[in-house]
Amino acid sequence: MTQEALVPIRAITRGPKFHWFAYYDKLQFDPTGRFVLGMEVDFEHRSPQPGDVIKVGMIDLEDGDRWIELGDSRAWCWQQGCMLQWLPGSESEVIWNDLEGDRYVCHILDVRTGKKRTLPAPIYSISPDGRWAVAPDFRRLGHMRPGYGYVPLPDPNKEVNAPEDSGIWRLDLETGKNELIISLADIVKIPREGFDFANARHWFNHLLINTDGTRFEFLHRWRDVAPDGTLAPTWLTRMFTANPDGSEIYPLNDFGKTSHFIWRDPEHILAYADFDGNGWRFCLFKDRSRDVEVIGEGIMVGDGHCTYLPGNEWILNDTYPDKERRQQIYLYHVPTGRKVVLGRFTLAPEYTGEWRCDFHPRFSRDGRWVTFDSPHAGNGRQIYLLDISGIVG
Repeated sequence: MTQEALVPIRAITRGPKFHWFAYYDKLQFDPTGRFVLGMEVDFEHRSPQPGDVIKVGMIDLEDGDRWIELGDSRAWCWQQGCMLQWLPGSESEVIWNDLEGDRYVCHILDVRTGKKRTLPAPIYSISPDGRWAVAPDFRRLGHMRPGYGYVPLPDPNKEVNAPEDSGIWRLDLETGKNELIISLADIVKIPREGFDFANARHWFNHLLINTDGTRFEFLHRWRDVAPDGTLAPTWLTRMFTANPDGSEIYPLNDFGKTSHFIWRDPEHILAYADFDGNGWRFCLFKDRSRDVEVIGEGIMVGDGHCTYLPGNEWILNDTYPDKERRQQIYLYHVPTGRKVVLGRFTLAPEYTGEWRCDFHPRFSRDGRWVTFDSPHAGNGRQIYLLDISGIVG
Protein backbone atom coordinates (compact mmCIF):
# COMPACT_ATOMS: atom_id res chain seq x y z
CA MET A 1 0.00 0.00 0.00
CA THR A 2 1.29 3.41 -0.94
CA GLN A 3 0.49 7.04 -0.39
CA GLU A 4 1.16 10.24 -2.28
CA ALA A 5 0.03 13.16 -0.16
CA LEU A 6 0.30 16.46 -1.99
CA VAL A 7 -0.45 18.60 1.08
CA PRO A 8 0.75 18.19 4.69
CA ILE A 9 -0.69 15.01 6.24
CA ARG A 10 -0.58 13.25 9.58
CA ALA A 11 -2.26 10.25 11.15
CA ILE A 12 -4.30 11.35 14.18
CA THR A 13 -5.14 7.81 15.35
CA ARG A 14 -2.90 4.79 15.65
CA GLY A 15 -3.02 1.02 16.22
CA PRO A 16 -3.23 -1.63 17.38
CA LYS A 17 -6.96 -0.88 17.29
CA PHE A 18 -8.74 0.55 14.26
CA HIS A 19 -10.37 3.97 13.99
CA TRP A 20 -12.72 5.71 11.60
CA PHE A 21 -15.48 8.32 11.54
CA ALA A 22 -17.48 7.06 8.56
CA TYR A 23 -19.87 9.34 6.72
CA TYR A 24 -18.95 12.55 4.98
CA ASP A 25 -21.96 14.77 5.76
CA LYS A 26 -21.66 14.85 9.58
CA LEU A 27 -19.97 17.35 11.92
CA GLN A 28 -16.71 15.68 12.97
CA PHE A 29 -14.84 18.80 14.17
CA ASP A 30 -16.01 20.72 17.24
CA PRO A 31 -16.62 24.48 16.78
CA THR A 32 -13.07 25.33 17.94
CA GLY A 33 -11.38 22.89 15.56
CA ARG A 34 -9.48 21.28 18.42
CA PHE A 35 -11.47 18.09 18.96
CA VAL A 36 -12.21 15.52 16.23
CA LEU A 37 -14.70 12.69 16.76
CA GLY A 38 -13.96 9.06 15.92
CA MET A 39 -14.89 5.46 16.58
CA GLU A 40 -12.67 2.57 17.69
CA VAL A 41 -13.04 -1.14 16.96
CA ASP A 42 -10.77 -4.15 17.49
CA PHE A 43 -11.50 -6.10 14.28
CA GLU A 44 -11.94 -5.61 10.52
CA HIS A 45 -12.94 -7.60 7.40
CA ARG A 46 -16.22 -9.03 8.64
CA SER A 47 -19.78 -7.89 9.20
CA PRO A 48 -20.78 -6.63 12.65
CA GLN A 49 -22.59 -9.23 14.74
CA PRO A 50 -25.11 -8.67 17.53
CA GLY A 51 -23.10 -7.87 20.63
CA ASP A 52 -20.13 -6.31 18.81
CA VAL A 53 -19.29 -3.09 20.63
CA ILE A 54 -17.37 -0.07 19.35
CA LYS A 55 -15.96 2.79 21.38
CA VAL A 56 -16.76 6.41 20.56
CA GLY A 57 -14.33 9.16 21.42
CA MET A 58 -12.61 12.35 20.37
CA ILE A 59 -9.06 13.21 19.40
CA ASP A 60 -7.38 16.26 20.95
CA LEU A 61 -5.37 17.80 18.12
CA GLU A 62 -3.58 20.13 20.55
CA ASP A 63 -2.43 17.41 22.95
CA GLY A 64 -0.50 14.93 20.82
CA ASP A 65 -3.68 13.60 19.16
CA ARG A 66 -4.73 12.09 22.49
CA TRP A 67 -7.73 9.72 22.30
CA ILE A 68 -10.47 10.60 24.81
CA GLU A 69 -13.07 7.89 25.26
CA LEU A 70 -16.68 9.13 25.46
CA GLY A 71 -18.82 5.98 25.41
CA ASP A 72 -19.71 2.97 23.30
CA SER A 73 -22.32 1.67 20.87
CA ARG A 74 -23.91 -1.60 19.84
CA ALA A 75 -25.75 -0.03 16.88
CA TRP A 76 -23.27 0.58 14.10
CA CYS A 77 -22.15 -0.33 10.59
CA TRP A 78 -18.96 0.03 8.59
CA GLN A 79 -20.08 2.72 6.17
CA GLN A 80 -21.87 5.10 8.54
CA GLY A 81 -20.77 4.04 11.99
CA CYS A 82 -23.22 4.91 14.78
CA MET A 83 -24.06 8.38 13.37
CA LEU A 84 -21.61 9.97 15.81
CA GLN A 85 -21.49 13.76 15.32
CA TRP A 86 -21.41 17.09 17.13
CA LEU A 87 -24.89 18.37 17.86
CA PRO A 88 -25.50 21.40 15.63
CA GLY A 89 -25.94 24.60 17.59
CA SER A 90 -24.11 23.25 20.63
CA GLU A 91 -20.56 24.07 21.70
CA SER A 92 -19.93 20.84 23.57
CA GLU A 93 -22.58 18.15 22.93
CA VAL A 94 -22.15 15.04 20.81
CA ILE A 95 -24.79 12.54 19.72
CA TRP A 96 -24.68 8.90 18.59
CA ASN A 97 -26.90 5.86 18.18
CA ASP A 98 -26.93 2.78 20.39
CA LEU A 99 -28.99 -0.28 21.28
CA GLU A 100 -30.89 -0.54 24.55
CA GLY A 101 -32.96 -3.67 25.05
CA ASP A 102 -35.18 -4.17 22.03
CA ARG A 103 -34.89 -0.72 20.49
CA TYR A 104 -32.38 1.64 18.94
CA VAL A 105 -31.80 4.89 20.83
CA CYS A 106 -29.52 7.90 20.70
CA HIS A 107 -27.35 9.43 23.41
CA ILE A 108 -26.55 13.13 23.78
CA LEU A 109 -23.43 13.77 25.86
CA ASP A 110 -21.97 17.08 26.99
CA VAL A 111 -18.23 16.42 26.79
CA ARG A 112 -17.47 19.28 29.20
CA THR A 113 -19.88 18.44 32.02
CA GLY A 114 -20.35 14.71 31.43
CA LYS A 115 -24.14 15.13 31.49
CA LYS A 116 -25.78 12.51 29.31
CA ARG A 117 -29.35 11.91 28.25
CA THR A 118 -30.86 9.15 26.14
CA LEU A 119 -33.75 9.53 23.69
CA PRO A 120 -35.98 6.59 22.69
CA ALA A 121 -35.13 6.53 18.97
CA PRO A 122 -32.08 6.78 16.68
CA ILE A 123 -31.03 9.66 14.43
CA TYR A 124 -29.61 9.98 10.94
CA SER A 125 -29.64 13.67 9.90
CA ILE A 126 -30.00 16.57 12.35
CA SER A 127 -31.48 20.01 11.72
CA PRO A 128 -29.07 22.99 11.68
CA ASP A 129 -30.50 24.24 14.99
CA GLY A 130 -30.03 20.84 16.65
CA ARG A 131 -33.67 20.57 17.70
CA TRP A 132 -34.94 17.69 15.56
CA ALA A 133 -33.71 14.82 13.42
CA VAL A 134 -34.93 12.36 10.83
CA ALA A 135 -34.04 8.69 10.52
CA PRO A 136 -34.94 5.66 8.41
CA ASP A 137 -35.83 2.25 9.79
CA PHE A 138 -32.36 0.91 10.61
CA ARG A 139 -33.77 -2.62 10.92
CA ARG A 140 -35.05 -2.42 7.35
CA LEU A 141 -31.86 -0.77 6.12
CA GLY A 142 -29.72 -3.46 7.74
CA HIS A 143 -31.66 -6.13 5.88
CA MET A 144 -31.89 -4.41 2.49
CA ARG A 145 -28.45 -2.74 2.38
CA PRO A 146 -25.86 -4.45 4.60
CA GLY A 147 -23.17 -2.02 5.67
CA TYR A 148 -25.60 0.87 6.17
CA GLY A 149 -28.16 -0.35 8.69
CA TYR A 150 -27.79 -2.20 11.99
CA VAL A 151 -27.89 -5.94 12.60
CA PRO A 152 -28.91 -6.57 16.25
CA LEU A 153 -32.66 -6.16 15.63
CA PRO A 154 -34.31 -8.07 12.75
CA ASP A 155 -36.59 -6.39 10.24
CA PRO A 156 -40.14 -7.30 11.33
CA ASN A 157 -41.32 -6.62 7.77
CA LYS A 158 -38.62 -8.65 6.05
CA GLU A 159 -41.06 -10.25 3.60
CA VAL A 160 -43.31 -7.19 3.17
CA ASN A 161 -42.63 -5.13 0.07
CA ALA A 162 -43.82 -1.71 1.26
CA PRO A 163 -44.95 -1.80 4.91
CA GLU A 164 -47.16 0.90 6.39
CA ASP A 165 -45.26 0.96 9.70
CA SER A 166 -41.74 1.38 8.28
CA GLY A 167 -40.31 4.54 6.77
CA ILE A 168 -38.90 7.88 7.90
CA TRP A 169 -39.29 9.11 11.47
CA ARG A 170 -38.91 12.61 12.87
CA LEU A 171 -37.47 12.82 16.40
CA ASP A 172 -37.79 15.88 18.64
CA LEU A 173 -34.38 16.09 20.32
CA GLU A 174 -35.77 18.13 23.20
CA THR A 175 -38.86 16.08 24.14
CA GLY A 176 -38.02 12.66 22.64
CA LYS A 177 -41.28 12.55 20.67
CA ASN A 178 -40.82 10.28 17.66
CA GLU A 179 -43.33 10.06 14.80
CA LEU A 180 -43.51 8.29 11.46
CA ILE A 181 -43.85 11.04 8.83
CA ILE A 182 -43.41 9.11 5.54
CA SER A 183 -44.06 5.37 5.24
CA LEU A 184 -42.87 3.02 2.53
CA ALA A 185 -46.52 2.39 1.74
CA ASP A 186 -46.90 6.14 1.16
CA ILE A 187 -43.95 6.45 -1.21
CA VAL A 188 -44.97 3.62 -3.56
CA LYS A 189 -48.27 5.43 -4.09
CA ILE A 190 -46.30 8.10 -5.95
CA PRO A 191 -46.07 6.39 -9.36
CA ARG A 192 -43.38 6.57 -12.01
CA GLU A 193 -44.04 5.28 -15.51
CA GLY A 194 -41.87 2.28 -16.35
CA PHE A 195 -41.28 1.14 -12.76
CA ASP A 196 -43.13 -1.83 -11.25
CA PHE A 197 -43.32 -1.02 -7.53
CA ALA A 198 -45.76 -3.84 -6.72
CA ASN A 199 -43.21 -6.59 -7.39
CA ALA A 200 -40.33 -4.95 -5.57
CA ARG A 201 -39.08 -4.56 -1.99
CA HIS A 202 -38.58 -0.96 -0.85
CA TRP A 203 -36.52 0.96 1.67
CA PHE A 204 -35.27 4.47 2.47
CA ASN A 205 -31.58 5.36 2.44
CA HIS A 206 -29.47 8.53 2.82
CA LEU A 207 -31.43 11.35 4.43
CA LEU A 208 -30.14 14.92 4.73
CA ILE A 209 -31.76 18.10 6.08
CA ASN A 210 -31.03 21.27 4.13
CA THR A 211 -28.94 24.18 5.36
CA ASP A 212 -31.78 26.14 6.99
CA GLY A 213 -33.98 23.26 8.18
CA THR A 214 -36.88 23.96 5.81
CA ARG A 215 -36.64 20.80 3.67
CA PHE A 216 -34.96 17.41 3.74
CA GLU A 217 -33.85 15.01 1.06
CA PHE A 218 -34.15 11.21 1.00
CA LEU A 219 -33.57 8.31 -1.36
CA HIS A 220 -36.30 5.78 -2.10
CA ARG A 221 -34.73 2.53 -3.24
CA TRP A 222 -36.10 -0.81 -4.33
CA ARG A 223 -35.03 -4.25 -5.50
CA ASP A 224 -37.18 -6.40 -7.77
CA VAL A 225 -38.49 -9.63 -6.23
CA ALA A 226 -38.32 -12.80 -8.33
CA PRO A 227 -41.18 -15.34 -8.29
CA ASP A 228 -39.15 -17.54 -5.92
CA GLY A 229 -38.79 -14.62 -3.49
CA THR A 230 -35.14 -13.80 -4.14
CA LEU A 231 -34.14 -10.16 -4.38
CA ALA A 232 -32.39 -8.67 -7.39
CA PRO A 233 -28.69 -7.93 -6.72
CA THR A 234 -29.04 -4.31 -7.85
CA TRP A 235 -31.50 -1.55 -7.08
CA LEU A 236 -33.01 1.61 -8.51
CA THR A 237 -33.32 4.96 -6.76
CA ARG A 238 -35.62 7.98 -6.68
CA MET A 239 -34.50 11.20 -4.99
CA PHE A 240 -37.21 13.11 -3.13
CA THR A 241 -37.43 16.22 -0.97
CA ALA A 242 -40.05 17.02 1.66
CA ASN A 243 -41.00 19.47 4.38
CA PRO A 244 -39.89 18.70 7.95
CA ASP A 245 -43.30 17.19 8.73
CA GLY A 246 -43.21 14.92 5.67
CA SER A 247 -45.57 17.02 3.58
CA GLU A 248 -45.05 18.44 0.07
CA ILE A 249 -43.03 15.48 -1.17
CA TYR A 250 -41.32 16.31 -4.46
CA PRO A 251 -39.65 13.82 -6.88
CA LEU A 252 -36.43 15.72 -7.61
CA ASN A 253 -34.90 12.93 -9.69
CA ASP A 254 -37.20 10.03 -10.54
CA PHE A 255 -35.11 8.68 -13.42
CA GLY A 256 -33.94 5.83 -11.19
CA LYS A 257 -30.29 6.77 -10.74
CA THR A 258 -29.00 8.89 -7.84
CA SER A 259 -26.02 8.26 -5.57
CA HIS A 260 -24.20 10.63 -3.18
CA PHE A 261 -25.37 14.19 -2.64
CA ILE A 262 -25.06 17.34 -0.53
CA TRP A 263 -27.16 20.47 -0.04
CA ARG A 264 -25.30 23.55 -1.33
CA ASP A 265 -27.88 25.92 0.15
CA PRO A 266 -31.57 25.71 1.12
CA GLU A 267 -32.69 25.23 -2.51
CA HIS A 268 -29.93 23.32 -4.33
CA ILE A 269 -28.61 19.75 -4.09
CA LEU A 270 -25.40 18.57 -5.72
CA ALA A 271 -25.76 14.87 -6.54
CA TYR A 272 -23.99 12.22 -8.58
CA ALA A 273 -26.87 11.14 -10.79
CA ASP A 274 -28.28 10.39 -14.20
CA PHE A 275 -31.42 12.47 -14.68
CA ASP A 276 -31.93 12.27 -18.45
CA GLY A 277 -30.33 9.09 -19.80
CA ASN A 278 -27.12 10.86 -20.82
CA GLY A 279 -24.99 9.24 -18.14
CA TRP A 280 -23.87 9.71 -14.56
CA ARG A 281 -22.54 13.19 -13.72
CA PHE A 282 -22.42 15.57 -10.80
CA CYS A 283 -25.61 17.58 -11.15
CA LEU A 284 -26.92 20.60 -9.28
CA PHE A 285 -30.67 20.19 -8.79
CA LYS A 286 -32.94 23.07 -7.79
CA ASP A 287 -35.55 21.88 -5.31
CA ARG A 288 -39.16 21.68 -6.45
CA SER A 289 -38.21 22.38 -10.07
CA ARG A 290 -36.86 20.69 -13.19
CA ASP A 291 -33.78 22.95 -13.25
CA VAL A 292 -30.54 20.92 -13.40
CA GLU A 293 -26.98 22.13 -14.04
CA VAL A 294 -24.09 19.73 -14.70
CA ILE A 295 -21.05 20.56 -12.52
CA GLY A 296 -17.44 19.67 -13.29
CA GLU A 297 -18.21 17.67 -16.43
CA GLY A 298 -15.11 15.80 -17.58
CA ILE A 299 -13.24 16.88 -14.43
CA MET A 300 -15.18 15.45 -11.48
CA VAL A 301 -15.37 12.03 -13.09
CA GLY A 302 -16.88 9.08 -11.26
CA ASP A 303 -18.90 8.79 -8.08
CA GLY A 304 -17.63 10.40 -4.89
CA HIS A 305 -18.61 11.80 -1.50
CA CYS A 306 -19.06 15.49 -2.25
CA THR A 307 -19.38 18.46 0.10
CA TYR A 308 -19.07 22.22 -0.26
CA LEU A 309 -16.46 23.98 1.84
CA PRO A 310 -17.71 27.10 3.68
CA GLY A 311 -18.53 29.79 1.13
CA ASN A 312 -19.38 27.24 -1.62
CA GLU A 313 -16.33 28.18 -3.70
CA TRP A 314 -14.72 24.75 -3.35
CA ILE A 315 -16.15 21.23 -3.55
CA LEU A 316 -14.38 18.54 -1.52
CA ASN A 317 -14.64 15.11 -3.10
CA ASP A 318 -13.06 11.66 -3.38
CA THR A 319 -13.08 8.68 -5.73
CA TYR A 320 -13.59 4.95 -5.56
CA PRO A 321 -10.67 2.59 -6.31
CA ASP A 322 -9.43 2.33 -9.89
CA LYS A 323 -8.03 -0.88 -11.41
CA GLU A 324 -4.84 -0.51 -9.37
CA ARG A 325 -6.85 0.12 -6.15
CA ARG A 326 -5.80 3.79 -6.10
CA GLN A 327 -8.17 6.42 -4.71
CA GLN A 328 -8.00 10.20 -4.71
CA ILE A 329 -9.10 13.05 -2.51
CA TYR A 330 -9.43 16.32 -4.34
CA LEU A 331 -10.84 19.84 -4.40
CA TYR A 332 -12.83 21.29 -7.28
CA HIS A 333 -12.81 25.07 -7.67
CA VAL A 334 -16.31 25.99 -8.82
CA PRO A 335 -15.59 29.44 -10.36
CA THR A 336 -12.69 28.24 -12.55
CA GLY A 337 -13.32 24.51 -13.00
CA ARG A 338 -9.88 23.72 -11.60
CA LYS A 339 -9.21 20.36 -9.88
CA VAL A 340 -6.60 20.19 -7.11
CA VAL A 341 -5.61 16.67 -6.03
CA LEU A 342 -4.86 16.49 -2.29
CA GLY A 343 -3.60 12.93 -2.25
CA ARG A 344 -3.54 9.54 -3.96
CA PHE A 345 -3.60 6.40 -1.86
CA THR A 346 -3.53 2.68 -2.64
CA LEU A 347 -5.68 0.32 -0.57
CA ALA A 348 -5.29 -3.42 -0.02
CA PRO A 349 -7.79 -5.65 -1.86
CA GLU A 350 -9.39 -6.99 1.32
CA TYR A 351 -11.03 -3.60 1.85
CA THR A 352 -13.99 -4.32 -0.38
CA GLY A 353 -17.75 -4.77 -0.30
CA GLU A 354 -19.56 -4.12 2.96
CA TRP A 355 -16.36 -3.54 4.97
CA ARG A 356 -14.54 -1.39 2.43
CA CYS A 357 -13.00 1.82 3.72
CA ASP A 358 -14.25 4.79 1.72
CA PHE A 359 -12.36 8.01 2.40
CA HIS A 360 -15.54 10.00 3.16
CA PRO A 361 -13.60 13.31 3.45
CA ARG A 362 -14.84 15.83 6.05
CA PHE A 363 -13.74 19.40 6.75
CA SER A 364 -13.24 21.61 9.79
CA ARG A 365 -15.72 24.39 10.49
CA ASP A 366 -13.26 26.98 9.10
CA GLY A 367 -12.61 24.89 5.96
CA ARG A 368 -8.82 24.75 6.49
CA TRP A 369 -8.49 21.08 7.50
CA VAL A 370 -9.74 17.82 6.00
CA THR A 371 -9.99 14.41 7.65
CA PHE A 372 -10.47 11.05 5.96
CA ASP A 373 -10.52 7.35 6.86
CA SER A 374 -7.96 5.08 5.21
CA PRO A 375 -5.96 1.84 5.67
CA HIS A 376 -3.24 2.87 3.21
CA ALA A 377 -0.42 2.89 5.82
CA GLY A 378 -0.80 -0.84 6.49
CA ASN A 379 -2.06 -0.64 10.09
CA GLY A 380 -5.76 -0.90 9.36
CA ARG A 381 -8.26 1.91 8.98
CA GLN A 382 -7.15 5.05 10.76
CA ILE A 383 -8.08 8.74 10.61
CA TYR A 384 -5.81 11.17 8.78
CA LEU A 385 -5.62 14.97 8.80
CA LEU A 386 -4.81 17.09 5.74
CA ASP A 387 -3.82 20.77 5.88
CA ILE A 388 -5.48 22.54 2.92
CA SER A 389 -4.98 26.09 4.19
CA GLY A 390 -2.31 26.72 1.56
CA ILE A 391 -4.89 26.09 -1.16
CA VAL A 392 -8.10 27.64 0.15
CA GLY A 393 -6.41 30.49 2.06
